[in-house]
Amino acid sequence: MGAGTGAVGAGVLSQEAKGQTPGVSGPGEVSITLNINGKPTKVNVEPRTTLLDALRNQLDLTGAKRVCDRGTCGACTVIVNGKSMYGCTLLAIDLQGKNIQTIEGFALTGGKPHPVVAAFVQNDAQQCGYCTPGFVTATKAFLDRNPNPTYEQVKENLGGNLCRCGTYVGVRQAVLDAAKNMRGVKNG
Repeated sequence: MGAGTGAVGAGVLSQEAKGQTPGVSGPGEVSITLNINGKPTKVNVEPRTTLLDALRNQLDLTGAKRVCDRGTCGACTVIVNGKSMYGCTLLAIDLQGKNIQTIEGFALTGGKPHPVVAAFVQNDAQQCGYCTPGFVTATKAFLDRNPNPTYEQVKENLGGNLCRCGTYVGVRQAVLDAAKNMRGVKNG
């Protein structure tokens, strides 16, 4: 056994000998700090609290919506370390040290709508609007990774977001238009 492995094992045995369980929090609330939209934010959560619940119920960031609460519709999409993820499937306590971005963090920049938001409006890519923040957030994460997508790539990459109103044609065109506009901003 290497020196590093022995040291880790000895520490765990020492904690167990004292009646402590390593790495366990709760069941009551614990104070955590989340990096949300570029700002460290302290919040008290029970270890079972999802990111979606912490955002909506404790931090008043209500852009991510609760719809299915099962990780299948995408209405609660947030960006974690550059990747779009369902907020209803993530435990807030597990996201300490990660960069979390919500629609509130990028929808308006300098008083102007983000190119994705503007493209959604211009293409009537919303009906009731309940799924729209999830689509916009997923689109931003997708375009940050793939600034020049094809129609088929858009269709495939937004397949995890559902719209009950069926605005998929407008959504897909909005993504293509936003990509074009974002490339123009970066090059211009």
